[in-house]
Formats: sequence, structure tokens, C-alpha cells
Amino acid sequence: MNDTLSQVCTADVDLGGLMTVLGQHLYSTPVVALRELVQNAHDSIVRRRMEDPAVPEQHLIRVEGDLAAGIVRVVDSGAGLTDQEIHRYLATVGVGYTRKLREETQSDELIGMFGLGFLSAFVLASRVTVTTTSWQTPELGWCYQSSNGEQYTLTPAEPRPVGTVVELVLRDSYRNLGGNGMLAKILRRYCALLHVPVYIGQDDEALNGEAPPWRQVQGTVVEHAVQARRKALAFATRFEERFEPLCTLPITPSPGSDVRGLLWVQDGATYGTSDNRNLSVFVRGMLLDDDARDLLPAWAGFIGGVIESNRLTPTASREDLQRDDAYHAAQSALTEALIDGLAQVARQQPEAWRRVLSRHNEALLGAALCDPRLFDLLAESVRIPTSQGDLSVRSLLDKGRIHINMGSPGGFEDMLFRALHMPVARGDRYAVVPFLREWVSRHGGVLIELGTEHGNRKLFSEDSLPANELDWLNLVLGNGEKLVPARFEPTALPLVVVHDREAELKRRLEADEADKRISVAALQLVRAFTAQLDDSVTRRLYLNLDNPAVTQLLQAYRQGHPQAEEAAGLLQALKVILASGAEQGGQLDLNAALGRVNRVFSLLLSA
Repeated sequence: MNDTLSQVCTADVDLGGLMTVLGQHLYSTPVVALRELVQNAHDSIVRRRMEDPAVPEQHLIRVEGDLAAGIVRVVDSGAGLTDQEIHRYLATVGVGYTRKLREETQSDELIGMFGLGFLSAFVLASRVTVTTTSWQTPELGWCYQSSNGEQYTLTPAEPRPVGTVVELVLRDSYRNLGGNGMLAKILRRYCALLHVPVYIGQDDEALNGEAPPWRQVQGTVVEHAVQARRKALAFATRFEERFEPLCTLPITPSPGSDVRGLLWVQDGATYGTSDNRNLSVFVRGMLLDDDARDLLPAWAGFIGGVIESNRLTPTASREDLQRDDAYHAAQSALTEALIDGLAQVARQQPEAWRRVLSRHNEALLGAALCDPRLFDLLAESVRIPTSQGDLSVRSLLDKGRIHINMGSPGGFEDMLFRALHMPVARGDRYAVVPFLREWVSRHGGVLIELGTEHGNRKLFSEDSLPANELDWLNLVLGNGEKLVPARFEPTALPLVVVHDREAELKRRLEADEADKRISVAALQLVRAFTAQLDDSVTRRLYLNLDNPAVTQLLQAYRQGHPQAEEAAGLLQALKVILASGAEQGGQLDLNAALGRVNRVFSLLLSA
């Protein structure tokens, strides 16, 4: 390409289209405009405190609604604007005095950053009027008026008390926002932590008048820990919209993060895979994001909270956070506060800790695997789902062994352990298998995973029989299982059918149907593991050579007893009856088994 043809050009800007994008599509909900106007009022007050040394300390923001007229006014006693500042900052997209002032002063009090918030007013309003008097020229007043943010008029006005009034003539679709009750409902949450008092209508009580617990200055009398916890719990109750808080966990600034606030454990029964994380983030006192769940660790699906920070950086919409170093530092700080806070509750609030364990046992099983400190805290407290209800790990120990059923409940494994009067852990429940594996690796013992070849070898002592006897037993007892002569307890149990859960898993994952249900990446990883497994045998029939009935059956076969096959049929019928509650594949015919029992019963009586 010939460089001599290159030109330096200036892009044309469709200001009307830009105003539409910024004003109507930047924010997720139109009511954010109310937050932006209150934020501007707040920054104006902060500016006046910085620039006007003689300013009185007491400042306020008042939001007034006129439902009948469809009007909302935001009044502040801040710095006000000169005519040049209106042209330069109020009427210029992307230019804000707040950003300039922050760069000059490095103040942590100022909220605004992008010079875009005022545009949001035109989403709600068919006309916006700004009446203002600057502290620099208290003898002059100015009136800005616009219907679209693109064209505006600016005229001199009678001077008012230093500060600004922003008046919105609401569009018909937003006239309901003109009621003071609605304004209070919206702004009470947005402005809850704002340092400047915000009043609604003619109310004498600020909607943000009560400081959060972490800001409250204590007097000379040291507050009792119980009283402090009650205050924190009351604050959490006001913020938590879905659940009653069980207990609170304080967050204090730490090296690398200025985040402070309060977390709480929700009083709502959860499953390990449910996610009810609920975190509101305030930046410099203004609510920025009321669903910042990703700041909390993924395992904390039962945690709610409110935090504030001056370092977290908002996006342009001020409804999300930039994923920068401050964000990641806040994530780490919250994780540490959660772990430390839970440990403190366990030590100091036993009743609350019992309720936490009761409500969130399953979620805590998974959480314990995410951090060694959590595992140490929870190892002896959480309960394991078993065939005999939820029990502690210690209750599962039998001669240093813990048994876990890797399949669904109701199978032969359950029947075996009922006969042994021993509980067996349910491996089909969330996090149970990895939790018990970790427990055994830390505290010692043997974990016998029923339904895997490795686990079965620990439970059943395999033996041998002559080939002809195996062939006959397969013929009279089997339904496609691999028959394994063995010795096991209790001796009263003649046989047990055990499914190989690993082989079954491999077959399901390698079936074509799996491609439709599981992502390609995940399927490749799992199939790389299952490729090592032998799926030639999916079920094993362990025959108990210590059982008296089995011993007599084998003796009868060796002696050629004419009723040996009928006796074997009775054992086969027993197998089918015992398996009828767990059999899924349809290989076992319960009616035929019951018929065989009836036939053998008749033979015995007629003998």
C-alpha cells in the first residue's frame, strides 16, 4: 500500500446515538439513575468541604417526590456549579469534576469516576432541570434544562442557598417513582453506608442514620461480646432478604486489602451443590453491586454479607467490579475472614455452631476439602450419611476400617451390613467419598470402598473351587454375574451380589449417549481415567464357603444327591428376592424366584 495515500481523519460521532447508548443501555435497571444523582450530590458535598474552609460541617441530601405531578427532586448543600462548570462538566460526556478532584487530592471519599452518571437521569425523565448556586459565586444562580442531554439551555436564575437541585419530570412509565415510599425503598439499600445523611421528603430521620457495626465508635465502656454480636446480627437481618442469619463473621482490613464489613451464615437448609451466596459491595459508601458472589469462595454457598472498600474499582456502569489486583486481594481477604470467623463461632458460640452444622452439613463436607484449616475444623463435627442415618466419622470406624457403599442404597451391600449390624457410608452422596479418603489419610485407618475391585478384596477373602463345581454353581445360581468363591462375615449370609461401580461408570461414559450430556472437555478427561479400568465384569456373585447351607450344598453335589439342584435353586431364589429392591437391569425374575421357593417348600413337605 502506498503511504502517500494515507490520511489522518477524525471519526464522526452521532451524539444522539451515543446519548441513547450511554443513558439507556449502560445500566441494568433505570432506577440506578436515582443512585447516580445521589452520588453526584454526595461528591458535591465532599468537594465543598475540601475547597471551602468556612463551610459548616453539617450537610445533607434530601430526595423529594411528588407522585401527583410525577416529579423527583434531589437537593444537596454541596459546592454547586458555575456556568463554566456546567458547560465543562455537566454537559460534556465523559468529563467529570470528581475525577479531576480525586487526581488532585487522592481522596477516598469521592465516588464518581467516569462523568457518565448524570446521563442516566434522561432514562427516567422527559425533562431535567438543574438549579444551582456555586460557593465561589454565591450571588449568582444558574438554571440548566434539557429534554435529551444533547441540547440544553442555560439561563441565569435567582441565587439559592449554595448547592444544587436536580428536578426530574418523570416519563409516564416511571411516574410510580415519584412516591416518597418508593424512593425510600430504593435508596435505603443504595445509600445504607453513605457517610452524608440522606432524607426522604420531609422526614426528620435519615434513611442511613444508623452506622454499620464496624464503623461504630465505642465509648469508654467496653461493649460486651454478646451485645456486639446482637448488634451485628440485627444489621445482618436488615440486609438479608431471603434467609434469617444464624451468626455473623466480622471482616477487618488486612495487609493488601482495605475491605471491611460483615458476613453471615444463612439459616436455610442447603445442599452441597446449591449456591445462595449473597454479597453486597459498597464502594466509598455507595452500593455498587448487590450480587458480587464471585468475591466469595465457591464453597461458601450458604454465606451472605455486606462489605465496603475504597480500593475496589467499579466498571463504567458502576454495577460491577473490575477484576484487578484489588479485586483479587479482596477475594483472598474474604476467604481468610470466613475461615477465621467460622473457627471463632465454633469456639465461642456453641449453640450457633450446632445450628450451622445442622443446616449446612452437606455443604460443609465439600467445603472441608477446599482448605486444610477447614478440614481440621470440621473433621470431627460434620456428619456422614450412612445406612443408619447421619453419623460422625468416628462412629463408622470398625476395627480401624470404614466401609463405604459406592453404589445406590438398597443393594446387597446394604443388606450385608445390616446383617453385620454395622453402618456403611453412602458414597452416592455429595463429597462423602473424597472427605472419607482425606480423613483416613490424615487420621489413619482403612477405607473399604464397596463396589470397586480393590475394596471388595478387602472385604471378601477369595478362595477356590474345582472347575466342575464352579461350572455347576454358575449354572444353578448365576444370572450373568462372575461367581467368586470367598469367605466373609456374617457366616449366616450364603451369598452376596456386588456391582462393580467403576465398570458401570466406564460403560456409561463410553456410550454414545454421554456425548450428548457431558461437555467434550470434561468427557475427554474422565475417559482418560476410565480407559485404565476393566469393564469386562460388572457384577460379582460372592459365594460364602463358611456358610452352612453352602457347605451342605457342595457336599450334596459331590455325593450326587438328587435334590442338590433344587437346593441350589432355593439359594438362587434367595438371591433374587434379596436383590429385588435394588436390581435395575431387569435380569432377575422375582416371580420365578418365588415360584421356585414354593416348589422347594412342597418337595420338603412331601419327602
